[in-house]
Amino acid sequence: MTTHQSGHDVPFAQLPPEERLFRMRHSAAHVLAEAVLEMFPEAKYAIGPPVENGFYYDFDLPRPLTPEDLPRLEARMKESVAKDHPIQGEQISKDRAREIFRDQPYKLELIDGIEDATVGHFQHAGFQDLCRGGHTASTGQIGAFTLTHVAGAYWRGDEKNPMLQRVYGALFPTQQELDDYLKMRGEAEKRDHRRLGRELDLFHIDPIAPGSPFWHPKGTILYNGLVDYMRELYEEYGYREVITPQIFGVDLWKTSGHYQNFSDDMFLFQSGDEELGVKPMNCPGHCHYFASGHHSYRELPLRLAEFSRLHRNERSGVLHGLTRVRAFSQDDSHIYCTPEQFDGEIFSVFRMLEQVYSDLGLGDPVIRLATRPAKAIGSDEDWERGVRLLGEAVTGAGKQFVLAPGEGAFYGPKLEFHFKDAIGRFWQLGTVQVDLGMPQSFGLTYIGEDGAEHSPMMIHRAILGSLERFIGVYIEHTGGHFPLWLAPVQAVVIPIADRHANYAHRVRSSLRGRGLRVEVDDASERMNNKIRKAQTQRVPYMLVVGDREAEAEAAAVRDRTGDDLGALPIFQIADRLVDERDSRSIQAHRL
Repeated sequence: MTTHQSGHDVPFAQLPPEERLFRMRHSAAHVLAEAVLEMFPEAKYAIGPPVENGFYYDFDLPRPLTPEDLPRLEARMKESVAKDHPIQGEQISKDRAREIFRDQPYKLELIDGIEDATVGHFQHAGFQDLCRGGHTASTGQIGAFTLTHVAGAYWRGDEKNPMLQRVYGALFPTQQELDDYLKMRGEAEKRDHRRLGRELDLFHIDPIAPGSPFWHPKGTILYNGLVDYMRELYEEYGYREVITPQIFGVDLWKTSGHYQNFSDDMFLFQSGDEELGVKPMNCPGHCHYFASGHHSYRELPLRLAEFSRLHRNERSGVLHGLTRVRAFSQDDSHIYCTPEQFDGEIFSVFRMLEQVYSDLGLGDPVIRLATRPAKAIGSDEDWERGVRLLGEAVTGAGKQFVLAPGEGAFYGPKLEFHFKDAIGRFWQLGTVQVDLGMPQSFGLTYIGEDGAEHSPMMIHRAILGSLERFIGVYIEHTGGHFPLWLAPVQAVVIPIADRHANYAHRVRSSLRGRGLRVEVDDASERMNNKIRKAQTQRVPYMLVVGDREAEAEAAAVRDRTGDDLGALPIFQIADRLVDERDSRSIQAHRL
C-alpha cells in the first residue's frame, strides 16, 4: 500500500482533493473488511488498498461470494458509515501485532515482512487492521460508494499462493460523480472487446493457448487491413521491412541487456547444450542486422520495420482479452541515424503518428515523457541526454508533454502517446524511444563524412503498438462500428423474397469486382430480421433488393444506424463505397 500520513493533524476538509479521495477510498476498504467479517466471522482478510475509481479487499472465505451477497455487504457498510465511528491509528510493536492478528495468517505474513520495529494499527468500532495509514477521521466522512463485483486474485499476485476473493467497490466524493462513473462503466461493459469479439465473430481465446488469440476470418481481415495500411505508410515514409528469426541464442539477449533486465518476461528454454530465447521484441535482431554490414553516413537514416510474431511470458493472472496477451505483433520500427538527423526523424514520426490517428479517428494524443526506471542500462549522462533530446524534439514540434518519472524502458527514455476513447478512458498507444545504450552494446558504427567511425543514434518507434492490444482498444472505442475501409463486411445484400436471390448475387458479384467486401443474406427469414441482424453485426451498409430494384439495376440503401438512404443505381453505390473506402473516411458518406 502507498505510504500516506496516518494522523489527522490537518483537518480533513483542508486536505488537497486527491488526498481526501485517497483517504475516503482507503477507509472504505476497512469498512468493507468490517462488513465481511461480520457476515463471515471465520474469514481471513489480506490487504485492501485504494485504487483508481475506488477500492478493493482480498478475503479467504468459507464459500464463494454470490452477486446477492454484495447488496447485503453494502448495506452493512452504510450502517457503519451512518454511525460515524472514529478511525484511530497508532504504531505498535510487532509482538503486539502478532497477538492481535494471531488468527489471521495473511496479516502475520505481512508483519514478518516488515523491517521496522513497529507496525501501523488502525481500528474503528470493533474492527482492527494492520495498516500504514491515510484515513478519514471517521467512517462518516467516506463519500458515495457501491460494491461492483468480485474477482479471483492470487495472494501477493503469485500463482503458487492461494486464490483469494477480491471484492471491488467504486467510490467518489459525491453521488453525482459516482453515478457518472457507473454510467461510463455500464457503457464500457457493452463495448467490452471480448464480448464484441465473440458477437462479431472476430476472435476467441481458449485455455488451450492462454494469451494467444485465435483470429477468425473476419478478425483476420481487420488485422491485415491495419498491417496493409501501415505498409502503405512505410513506403511513403521510407521504411524497409525485414524478417528476423523468432528464436535466438541467449548471447544476443545478453548483449542487448534483455537477459539481465527482462528475462522474467521471456520464454527461455534449453535445447541440448544451448539456452535459447523466443524473441519478446525486434530491436536486438535489428541491431544484429545492422552490425552484419558496413554502413556509410550516406545510407542513413536506415528505418527498419517488422511485423513478425513476438512472445512475452505474461503471468496468467494479468492476461486480459487482447489487451494483455503473450503472443502478438507490433508495427514497430528501429531508426538508425546520425545526430544531425535525429530531430528530423522525430518530426517525421510525429507526422506519421498524426496521420494514422487522424485516419483512425482517434484525436490528438497526450504525450508523456517517461524517464529512467530503477532497473536500467546506460550512464546517468546518457539518460539525461536522451530525456533532453526527446523533450526538445517535442517542444520543437510545437507540442507539449508531461513527465512520467521512472517509467522509461530499461534501455532508454520514451515518449508515450495516450488518447482518450469514446467514453473518456485514456489508453497508451504509440511510443518513441531514444536508445543510447544498445548501439554501443552491439558495437554499431557507420563511416561519417570525415572518414571516421561513429556510433549511430537509435530510435525505437511504434504507432499502433501491439496490433492485438490496439484492436482490443479500437473495438471498445468504436463499439465495433469500424470505418468502411476496415469493416470485415462492408455491405450485405438483402433480397426481399426468394425470387430476388439471383439478382442479389449479381449485385454482390458486381461490387466484389470493385474490390468491396460484400455478402448476401438469402436465408429464409423476413427482411426486417435480416436488416436487424446486419445492424447487430455492425455492417456499414445494407442493400435491399426487390422487384423494382431488380428492374432498375438498383438497390435500396440503409446504413447501420437504420437510416433509409433511398434507392440508387448499383454503379453509383459502387462508386461511392469505393470513394469512402479509398479516402479512409471516418464518417460514412450519405449515399
